[in-house]
Amino acid sequence: MIRFFSAVDEIINHLHTARRTFKEEGVEGLLVLILKAHRIFVYGAGRSGHVGRMFTQRLMHLGLNSFFVGETLTPSMDKDDLLIVISGSGQTTSTLSIVEAAKDHGAKVVCLTAHTESPIAERSDLVVSVAGKTKLSEFESYAPFTTLFDIACLTYLDSLASEIMARLNLSDDDILRMHATVE
Repeated sequence: MIRFFSAVDEIINHLHTARRTFKEEGVEGLLVLILKAHRIFVYGAGRSGHVGRMFTQRLMHLGLNSFFVGETLTPSMDKDDLLIVISGSGQTTSTLSIVEAAKDHGAKVVCLTAHTESPIAERSDLVVSVAGKTKLSEFESYAPFTTLFDIACLTYLDSLASEIMARLNLSDDDILRMHATVE
């Protein structure tokens, strides 16, 4: 059980470290883009995709038009839309293709990544640096593979949702009204 508690401690400590790297201007920039967008599209591959789906759902709970790219119900994208991608490495092939397609349609692109000098970051309008171990990292960790990056992204995005709630004067009751009733 020593490794279990070591992993828990490492994850908690990493969130404190990641928190210190989050920049207010990046948070504000992303908030402005989200609140101005006609629709918000989110994408990530693998575990980043799971984090992206959770954020897409939370945006829907807040009454925003949000879609996860690749689902059968996802509409076409245009110049009034925003694409938010999550890629620890900043070079995931499928994510890069989606970013390029979004740019071709005139959409704004935001990238959450641990590698701010990556191909995806270079093509993004706003880059949010999120510290964490990625598939490119070479350091040992108790937390498996990309867990530190994934949890830091989830924390960032859920905290962003909290700020959106404050700016739109929404409460948990508003989320409850938008929450699934047929499960």
